[in-house]
Amino acid sequence: MTKPILPSWRPGPVRDSILDFLVAAGEIPPEQRLAVFDNDGTLWSEKPRYPQLDFLVWQLKRSVADQPDLSDVPEYGAVLSGDRAAIAGFGLERVALALLRLFENIEPEVFEQRVRSFFTEARHPDHDCRYDQMVYQPMLELLAALESHGFTNSIVSGGGTEFVRAISHQVYGIPPERVVGTLVTYELVEEGGRPLLLRTATVQGKMNEGGAKIENIQTVLGRRPLLAAGNSPGDADMLQYTNTSRLPSLALLVNHDDDQREYAYESVAGTFESEEPIGETAARLGWTQISMKDDWAAVFPDR
Repeated sequence: MTKPILPSWRPGPVRDSILDFLVAAGEIPPEQRLAVFDNDGTLWSEKPRYPQLDFLVWQLKRSVADQPDLSDVPEYGAVLSGDRAAIAGFGLERVALALLRLFENIEPEVFEQRVRSFFTEARHPDHDCRYDQMVYQPMLELLAALESHGFTNSIVSGGGTEFVRAISHQVYGIPPERVVGTLVTYELVEEGGRPLLLRTATVQGKMNEGGAKIENIQTVLGRRPLLAAGNSPGDADMLQYTNTSRLPSLALLVNHDDDQREYAYESVAGTFESEEPIGETAARLGWTQISMKDDWAAVFPDR
């Protein structure tokens, strides 16, 4: 018996728009069927903090245990003490870049292993489960439906590329080469007669938000998406770029309006201030808006 499509999506206009899009996409050559998804707040929960930020803090606590003087670094001291005012004063971008120094001069494979250890060991502070269990069940179903209709699914995240790549296949079934995010630079050195690739603490180009997402989609993936899903002003350019394709397209905005099963809040960009709330942008530009409360029968997978 064929499994029902999108079982966690409640019947209604949003589900219908997705199903209509899948039908229309059947007339498009498979090589042009690209779908892109923001990660934080779109595929998994970004509250009460970004999972990557919690990973960086997790690593900081371990590093300070070995090197206590690290707590004297202002950004590290603010993070360790939970001084939200100081962190806000520094800005999220500055704090994140400072935390990146914890991984300087290590090989990418070592970094990947640390990420996987975090997902094995750490527990979400509100839900007492692994962070990779905070993925949205309806979005997993949408990924599966798109793949069954010949789409190539990709993640286009403002977060670190390597962080998401470490778990993208396990969590989403998306191989690491299809993850587009904020990149660090690498240094190639020679050690014992063999080439060695080491991480630096420098970001390559721009943080992957806003218009940078479109530039990096073209650079890495090489084609305009036909479906894009996001949740914040940092995704707005990507959603509108997709929505203005000459081919059938769909722009999906996830609205966080369910304070019982997840969180209720207005999504904002991580690295800039937007001129209007993202819901108003979506209404003005004609995107399809997803209500977690009304459109999703379930939010998270059974644990």
